[in-house]
Amino acid sequence: MEFIDPELQNYSEAHTSPESDLLKKINRDTHSLVMKPRMLSGHMQGRFLSFISKMIKPKTILEIGTYTGYSALCLAEGLAPGGKLITIDVNEELENRVRGYFNASGYQHQIDFKIGNAREIIPELSGPFDLVFIDADKASYSAYYDLVIDKIPSGGFILADNVLWSGKVIDTNPGKDTQTILAFNDKVHNDARVENVLLPVRDGITLIRKW
Repeated sequence: MEFIDPELQNYSEAHTSPESDLLKKINRDTHSLVMKPRMLSGHMQGRFLSFISKMIKPKTILEIGTYTGYSALCLAEGLAPGGKLITIDVNEELENRVRGYFNASGYQHQIDFKIGNAREIIPELSGPFDLVFIDADKASYSAYYDLVIDKIPSGGFILADNVLWSGKVIDTNPGKDTQTILAFNDKVHNDARVENVLLPVRDGITLIRKW
C-alpha cells in the first residue's frame, strides 16, 4: 500500500484538515491493539471520504466493510439531517469496540451496525442508497457492486477502495488477488450505467456515479 513517496504523503497529510480527537483515538487504538491496521482508512483518506459525503449530503449511506469504524464515522459527517448509515462487517470480534466508538461519536442514532455476511444482508436492504462505500473482501467486490447498483438512484454514488492494490495493478505478471482487482476495475470502467474516475488517493479509490 505504501507506494506513494513517504515525503509526499507526509506533506499531503500536513496540508489536510485534522482528524477529530475520536478519530485520532481510533487511529491509535487500531495500530496498537488490532490486527492488520493498514486496513484503516486513516487521516487523509478519512478526510476525503468526509469531504465527498459532505458534498453529496446523502440521506442514506451503505458501507460494506466496517473494520474499526473509522471510515463509517468519516462518512457520517456528511449525512443529511435525519440521515442514516448502514455499515456491515463479518468480524464479530471487533463489534464491542466499534460500537463503543460509535456511541462516543454523536452519530450513534444514525448508524445501523450489522454483523454478518454482506452478500446475505444486502439483498434484504430496501435502499435506496445515495452513497455506497465498498471496502471489504476484494474477491467479492464484483458481487457487492452487482448487489448495490440497482439500489442506487440516478445521480447516486459508489466509492470503491484499494483499487490500485499497492500499485500491483500495473505488474506485468499479476497474481490472483491483483487479477481480481483488475477485473473489477475493468467491469466498472466498461459499465455504461455509470461514469467513473480512479483516484490515486492512498491505495486508490474509484468514484462512481450512476447515470
